[in-house]
Amino acid sequence: MLRPILALSAAIALPAAARAADPAAPIHPSKIILVGDSTMQQHSGWGGSFCAEKVVSIAACLDMGRGGRSTKSYRAEGSWAVALNEMRVKGYDAVWVLIQFGHNDQPGKPGRSTDLATEFPANLRRYVEEARAAGARPILVTPLTRRMFTDGKVSDTLDPWAAATRKVAAEMNVPLIDLNARSKQIVEALGPALAAHLAMAAPTAEVVEAALQGTTIEADKTPRKPAPERAADALPAVAAPQAVFDYTHLGRAGADLFAGLVADELAKQVPAMRPLLVP
Repeated sequence: MLRPILALSAAIALPAAARAADPAAPIHPSKIILVGDSTMQQHSGWGGSFCAEKVVSIAACLDMGRGGRSTKSYRAEGSWAVALNEMRVKGYDAVWVLIQFGHNDQPGKPGRSTDLATEFPANLRRYVEEARAAGARPILVTPLTRRMFTDGKVSDTLDPWAAATRKVAAEMNVPLIDLNARSKQIVEALGPALAAHLAMAAPTAEVVEAALQGTTIEADKTPRKPAPERAADALPAVAAPQAVFDYTHLGRAGADLFAGLVADELAKQVPAMRPLLVP
């Protein structure tokens, strides 16, 4: 009786074994680089969740989003040069770079603001050109919406920067992830009260009360505590992200939500990336 059972087990297992990858076959790795601001970086944006949860193991994923950066300051400080070096690293079949700016290009950001009509689109074009020259495949991403409401409708001041990004993508034949439009649609469907819980910290009672009426109020951000004094020979302090409530940055729930949205859009807009993405 045992022999027929063993034979049947072997027959079932054989097709699976035949389908298994040849351990000696070469791998075909890819690399995904994220370039942008705090709404993309780890701990305050969607990038950390994207790299951790939405990319398969055969693809390296590097989140180079940096808080407070614009198309101008990201380059000026040298972050773009580091990203270009990462794009040139050998050994990958394909290197993709997602580029998302807009929040800090807006007026009122000293040393960071750019002119919407001229400087901002020119900066995006230069990023695209240089990424291509480095052998990477650029993808433009419109800026994540802010979760501010007036009478139940999202009052997103980033629409003009999203429109400028769309225009550059069309002109240069670059794949576009319209995160602004998709995130605005989702946030508006959630409404101000539920959307408030996508932030890095819980909203105050006053914020929730106003949100339930359909219009958000100015968030009372927790001030950053000064770093404690330490002896000259002491170890450096461990970096600790400041969890504050606002209508721009993301906590874990928000990061997971919009990382999934980005992955979904990438699968649609860039079919070649579909094998690299986890639904």
